[in-house]
Amino acid sequence: MAVLVEGISVIIRRKAIEEKFSGGWEAFVDDVPNQTLCADDELARVGFMSPADVKAYVGHLEEFGLCYLSQGRAVDLVVGDQLQGPATPCDWGQFGHVNVGGDPSQRVAACRTVGSTVKMLISPDGWQYEGSPSQSFGFVPGAHPENGLMFLRRENNVDVYHNSLTGREMYVGRTAKKQ
Repeated sequence: MAVLVEGISVIIRRKAIEEKFSGGWEAFVDDVPNQTLCADDELARVGFMSPADVKAYVGHLEEFGLCYLSQGRAVDLVVGDQLQGPATPCDWGQFGHVNVGGDPSQRVAACRTVGSTVKMLISPDGWQYEGSPSQSFGFVPGAHPENGLMFLRRENNVDVYHNSLTGREMYVGRTAKKQ
């Protein structure tokens, strides 16, 4: 099977969660900071929209004993985004693209364990392609004036920006405290 990779995703080996995360799988699920968790029998995925939130979450997982990198290679978890795939070499995860329901107009990024032949996509509960970041993804390389975004406010855990290029508001879900 394969887990959805949307925005910036942290993909964790289920075996590492069960062996290293205090309290095992159930404690891990309770600890996930948002509603983006999806998992098969081998991998779990948690998605983010902000690199700062990814960094904070990876650090949190490391505090629980999971190892991100050793000699520049992914060990228990890997960070990947829906456009570029893995941020570091990963011997156990295979990134690629699949068509949701076989529809080539609904193409999404996914990750599965190397050697897996099952092509079923696992996504978060309630996820649908329509309106998803996979359908209308946009990347903003930092908060610079030239990107056309101006921070307006934070509403709960969502940063709201004005996009001067489109004249519309843009929303970025956050899990970490504003830096």
